Amino acid sequence: MQGWLRRKSFDALERTDPAHRLKQTLSWPHLIALGVGAIVGTGIYTLIGVGAGLAGPGVLLSFAIAGAVCVCAALCYAEMATMIPAAGSAYTYSYTVLGETLAWIVGWSLILEYTVVCSAVAVGWAGHAVEFVHAYHWPIPESLLSGPWTPGGLVNLPAVLITFVVAGVLIAGTRESATLNMGLVAIKLLALAAFVALALPAFKAAHFTPFMPNGFSGFDPVKHQKIGVMAAASIIFFAFYGFDAVSTAAEETKNPGRDLTIGIIGSMVLCVVIYIVVAIAAIGASPPAAFAKSPAPLVFVLDQVHQPTAAKLVAAAAVIALPTVILAFMYGQSRIFFVMARDGLLPRALSRVNARTGTPVVMTLITATVAAALAGVFPLDLIAALANAGTLCAFVATIACVVVMRIREPNRPRVFKAPAWPLVALIGIPGCLYLFTTLPNLTIGLFFVWNAVGLVIYALFSRRSAVLAQG
Repeated sequence: MQGWLRRKSFDALERTDPAHRLKQTLSWPHLIALGVGAIVGTGIYTLIGVGAGLAGPGVLLSFAIAGAVCVCAALCYAEMATMIPAAGSAYTYSYTVLGETLAWIVGWSLILEYTVVCSAVAVGWAGHAVEFVHAYHWPIPESLLSGPWTPGGLVNLPAVLITFVVAGVLIAGTRESATLNMGLVAIKLLALAAFVALALPAFKAAHFTPFMPNGFSGFDPVKHQKIGVMAAASIIFFAFYGFDAVSTAAEETKNPGRDLTIGIIGSMVLCVVIYIVVAIAAIGASPPAAFAKSPAPLVFVLDQVHQPTAAKLVAAAAVIALPTVILAFMYGQSRIFFVMARDGLLPRALSRVNARTGTPVVMTLITATVAAALAGVFPLDLIAALANAGTLCAFVATIACVVVMRIREPNRPRVFKAPAWPLVALIGIPGCLYLFTTLPNLTIGLFFVWNAVGLVIYALFSRRSAVLAQG
């Protein structure tokens, strides 16, 4: 039984072979840009339409609920990331605090999360790119512009292509990709500011009535899906997380004690404000039912308020800047995979970094290949919901790590302390568990199947091959 519960020591985190250690090249502006780049993306550019279809104007409440849970998680991530400034995010925290088996479950869930997030954002990006294909009548067959879930679709080629382009940027180097990310994030934020400025003059309070047409939590027997504010919150939740990708950069941060706190908390607070303002402007300018089914709802709203030129510019900004989300999560995924390989839970040969760029090239290519395969064939809502399941697991684990460490080692030095940690845990853990129950039944089932397969792999291979098992 002891082998299943073994923990990595805090000291072991500092004794990593240089051949398996990532280069420290990032500072806090890079981390804030990484966080904003990860958070502000498909969630507000695309998923606001999906959420509005489930909750109507009540999607504003969905944003607030999902945001509150994420704020609790962000505070705990900031505490754990500064206490354990090593790559791996919630997986590394769990390995050090909760034990190897739980760490495996969290790491395996994070692999699911980050991979499918890359896929979901690639599909969201493709939705905007296709608008340009149609507008300029480019001779690309319709069967190559959407996956088989769409009538007449064969493969979502734009989603596949953007995934590999981002992988190429990441392979070039961490600092180089982070610098490019900062520029693209600036474009994305300017586009959202322009949307708000143009949509607010068309604001109509009547669009907010009835506020919750599908109630707080319900079920549509015709479509066989959960509806209401909480169902939308479980999907909108996808729009808020991304700060956890910042924590995966801990090992590559020059001053982790200071920079990680600024990066995680700063990006989260900034994005909450952005989301609320954009959502109010969108609903005020157009009834939610009107843009709910649009693959590019913000572009649709601008067309509705007779701003066709601005609509094209916002669509262009989305096409240019949405890949920052793919970049942030592919970055995080490759680091999670890399650290699990470094710990021996996955083949250790995968944990080598490129001598010139200091990046895990093999893991980045593997991540891109799997993400591209998913993006090419699956629809956005299913992918996003599946990503949420893995994220909620990681959030619960990170909050639990804070609770355990506050009790087990209350005097251990902490650069950042989550304020009112018992209250944060009381809101965060039940909130995450409730959001998990509101996910589609298919998503919940696939999540447990994924982890069942993972536990078989752990029992047959990872438990024996782990570095800790070798003494």
